[in-house]
Amino acid sequence: MSAERLAREFEVSVRTVKRDLDALESSGAPIWSRPGPGGGYGLAEGGALPPITLSPSQAVALMAAVSAAHDAPYADLAAAGVRKILAVIDPRTREKADALADRVWVDAPPVPSRAVRSAIEEGMAEQRVLRIRYSARDGVMTTRDVEPVLFASTGGRWYLVAWCRLRDGMRWFAVSSIERASVTRASCTGHTVDEVGEPPANARAVGGGMD
Repeated sequence: MSAERLAREFEVSVRTVKRDLDALESSGAPIWSRPGPGGGYGLAEGGALPPITLSPSQAVALMAAVSAAHDAPYADLAAAGVRKILAVIDPRTREKADALADRVWVDAPPVPSRAVRSAIEEGMAEQRVLRIRYSARDGVMTTRDVEPVLFASTGGRWYLVAWCRLRDGMRWFAVSSIERASVTRASCTGHTVDEVGEPPANARAVGGGMD
């Protein structure tokens, strides 16, 4: 299947498709690629993932975490990862996990469009300037070029913290208020997380909770 077709199906850029598939191929996933006319990506016949051992509670914990954080950055990729894991656990564990999952409810409010989220996620990962159309609290709509620095969750909302070239300073943009976003060809100029300032007392990078 071509990268262009995958990009249309998942509503992301061709660059994102190629980057993610190349990363999967490099990690040892059974994916092959062939360049040029008539080329594309495919799964190697007979390819398989290594066995994964989870308890029903661990499986439901993954499902609950992804469902509750459906508006988080890269949530679509996280959900796809969980589905891959559930597809290879043994049927008995999956049956118990499905039964337990019916006892966990999540209220999922609307989230920004996938196209917007895909663009800002790509801009962050690739460190490229984003062009966004933003609706401020006072209702004023502006188009700005911003350099993504970090994603932050506070008060139940996700924000894109970025260097705003229009205001010449660091700004917090509520992701839900970004109406359009596109990735430009311009690279970010190197603004760092330290420029954002001191994080709240209980704030931490997501990697800090994985030890």
